[in-house]
Amino acid sequence: MSNGKSHIGVIGLAVMGENLALNIARNGFAPVVYNRTAAVTDEFLAGRGAGTGITAAYTIQELIDSLESPRRIIMMVKAGAPVDAVKDELAPLLEPGDIVIDGGNSLFTDTERRAAEYETQGLNFVGMGVSGGEEGALWGPSLMPGGSEVAWKSLQPVLEAIAAKSDSGPCVTHIGPGGSGHYVKMVHNGIEYGDMQLIAETYDIMRNSLKMSAPEIGQVFQRWNEGKLSSFLVEITAIVLQYIDEDTGLPLVDFIRDQAAQKGTGRWTSINSYELGTPIPVIDAAVVARSLSSFAADRELASGVLTGPDAVPDLSDQRDEIINQLENALYVAKVISYTQGMSLLRVASETYNWNLKLSELARIWKAGCIIRARLLDPIMKAFQDEPELRNLMLSPYFTDDVNSGIADLRGVITVAVISGVPTPAYSAALNYFDTVRDVRLPANLIQELRDYFGAHTFERTDRPGTFHIEWMEVEKPQANQ
Repeated sequence: MSNGKSHIGVIGLAVMGENLALNIARNGFAPVVYNRTAAVTDEFLAGRGAGTGITAAYTIQELIDSLESPRRIIMMVKAGAPVDAVKDELAPLLEPGDIVIDGGNSLFTDTERRAAEYETQGLNFVGMGVSGGEEGALWGPSLMPGGSEVAWKSLQPVLEAIAAKSDSGPCVTHIGPGGSGHYVKMVHNGIEYGDMQLIAETYDIMRNSLKMSAPEIGQVFQRWNEGKLSSFLVEITAIVLQYIDEDTGLPLVDFIRDQAAQKGTGRWTSINSYELGTPIPVIDAAVVARSLSSFAADRELASGVLTGPDAVPDLSDQRDEIINQLENALYVAKVISYTQGMSLLRVASETYNWNLKLSELARIWKAGCIIRARLLDPIMKAFQDEPELRNLMLSPYFTDDVNSGIADLRGVITVAVISGVPTPAYSAALNYFDTVRDVRLPANLIQELRDYFGAHTFERTDRPGTFHIEWMEVEKPQANQ
């Protein structure tokens, strides 16, 4: 403590808030915690917080009075109205220069609004993405703080101490002004949606096309985690697929309802991509797939009415070959998904004047966060070499791998199609690849049709200018006799 004052306050003692406070204390800083329900505070201090040096406040005023200046307060409360309620309760009690950090998954436009409101009072409002779940909060998350440079300098010692560490340093950086921190966390979560959907489709092909058991599939993922697909999500996929349910003696995954929940960050990413005119079809496909999974009753009804392939081939003699294809296909599809996510971040940076450093974003995702993966090291290097890189697939770190693996992506989708296995994310990845490499898309016909029914005009390839045809004066072709 400094002059008997605590270094930083934490508001909200759900698991994430508790773990973050414990992380702060373990790294040599003195946190003071507050929860609206005093009994929750008492239980924490008598249990996990005992002997850690963490102190408690039982009113907001007491919290503020216990902090050194400038005050640093992290809110770990539910996104939406609760953030506004706490923000507004704090504001009249704070002094110019004080810093309030929202560590939840708030929509970045809400953060922009809150930051602007605080700025009029000389206060700093920082939207900070926190990734890594409960374990990350406790032992080292990936942190994505936005806000002013002044606020960052004050927070930097604490955040660098509590963040995850990789071979490239602490997994935290000053993202940029305003709501940029929460925006980057939003896109991080969108990429996470894409990763998880691609993994799920890979599992589905092995389960339904190759007739493999969950533990057998888990063993494949375990092997893959030792190579180019090494990542947190592949690692835990191997673990959960091999987990045997104590009640049935069978794989637990086979008894879990196939209805995936979502908290909204993936959907926000898709909505924003449309607003910025920057396609992210793999992430979109993942969001749609989760939504479709919730229509369980409709799918049950359709399964008895709509038919699949007439004859599903026996692929058992091709199992090893297809598994090898799947490894390459998953890697290539992940590269394509990251290509889309990084492109969206680049366009957002230009649109909102954030000056995002894409190499730094890849760097701080290398440890602590849910999408941490070996793949992020070459992504970081690609943007270090070429900060304005528009398409990750065009980097020499990836072009050869993508070109050599794309045939396996096509092969995997073919296997899924003939087996009747849905692959929305894999298919979106391949369609994106084929679209961006095509120098002559059928959009020329779309433009001609738009000109016909709406006089929207078109441009020509053989001369400059804007053109329109008076289509009502054009003689319609006669039907073949």
